[in-house]
Amino acid sequence: MRVIIVGAGEVGRSIAANLADGHDVVVVERDAELVEELTYSLDVLAIEGDGTKLDVLREAGVEEADMLIASTDIDEINIVACGAAKAISDAFTIARVKRRDLLETWQNTNRAFDVDFMVSSDLLTAEAIFRISGVPGAQDVDTFAGGIVRMAEFEIDEDSPVTGQSVREADRYASLTFAALFRDEEVIIPTGDTVIEIGDRVVVIGSPDSIGDFATDTVCAGDESGADSVVIVGGSKIGFEVARLFEEHGYYPQLIERDEDRARELAEQLPNTTVLQSDATDSEFLLEERVDEADVVVAALESDEKNLLVSLLAERIGVDRTIAVVNQVEYADLFETVGVDIAVNPREETAEEIVRFTRDNRTEKIAMLEHDLAEVIEIEIESDSVLAGRPIADAVQDLPPGVVVGAVSRSGTLVTPRGDTTIEVGDHAIVFVESAIVDEVSAII
Repeated sequence: MRVIIVGAGEVGRSIAANLADGHDVVVVERDAELVEELTYSLDVLAIEGDGTKLDVLREAGVEEADMLIASTDIDEINIVACGAAKAISDAFTIARVKRRDLLETWQNTNRAFDVDFMVSSDLLTAEAIFRISGVPGAQDVDTFAGGIVRMAEFEIDEDSPVTGQSVREADRYASLTFAALFRDEEVIIPTGDTVIEIGDRVVVIGSPDSIGDFATDTVCAGDESGADSVVIVGGSKIGFEVARLFEEHGYYPQLIERDEDRARELAEQLPNTTVLQSDATDSEFLLEERVDEADVVVAALESDEKNLLVSLLAERIGVDRTIAVVNQVEYADLFETVGVDIAVNPREETAEEIVRFTRDNRTEKIAMLEHDLAEVIEIEIESDSVLAGRPIADAVQDLPPGVVVGAVSRSGTLVTPRGDTTIEVGDHAIVFVESAIVDEVSAII
């Protein structure tokens, strides 16, 4: 597939890196330094120029391209780039936007702006935060097969009952699959004899109930509170979206915003959110408002440094769990190392949503794990699939190492896969795959 990416910021670079090995990728970027950097770091063609101009798009080969992804930090440029591409080609166009009103306009019309698919970074980030908040102790959470299958990642500490147990001993759940362990930078595909160690990040796939039971039994020592009390720090667009999502699901969050005018605006737009106008770095104010009793504090300010400060302050006063928005992806590990429970990067969330369009058209959804060390993908099984009509124990012999069938959806019903489970044509398989072999696996599943 020939893919043109307009914009070599973090989203564009992340998408380019993911696609470089298996596709013909061209990146269009105005910044000469970024163009030079891409030329030497990735196997892509990098062109210096304005992706909204027809002559630049022609130079990039848009007339022969299968897809154009506009991923700059400016919504209007992304929309214009897609429109320009459509004027001279049949390329499938994807625009990344931040403004929710643009997304709603596109959703409520028939492909407005000549954009075939539109994705909002702010909304995707808020949805990720909401999903993670709902599962105690989870580092990452995603849903598949219309919500009947859930994937979650947990870090195991010394107090967890499964520490030192084998996977066979820990697997006490009827509809749960231990898909993988991340140990340092290593991906371990577990067998029944694999021993779970302190610091392992365990990836499990199964029903929402089983994931919840695993969380409360093995990670949170019976704490089933989830996110009953939520405090959001920062009235940014992401902060607003997080509050709105919690409201839609019946919660009554608190939101702290320093700017008086913005706080008033938010209070008018969020009827079930208590908006407090104050500085969230004031520990006396936080204690007065009982923020220390919150189940979750979400730091959604515009600055990574401020989000780190707020998160560490919340930890210090006794908040159970902190989630911070981190715009610089290289900071994510740092945040979690110094004590922030979860770091969510908007650009990674956006790249994850876009990349699935470059895969086989049977791929329904993708979740990237550990900064793209591995993926969980949902694929509809067709008659030519290596899995079709065969027991899983036999079929996996024809798959490379690093693949686990985590769950199967059959006519809207969850099937927990075991070695003798036969996957049928039309089933949706939710599969854990190491990133290095995703293209190979997608071609045969």
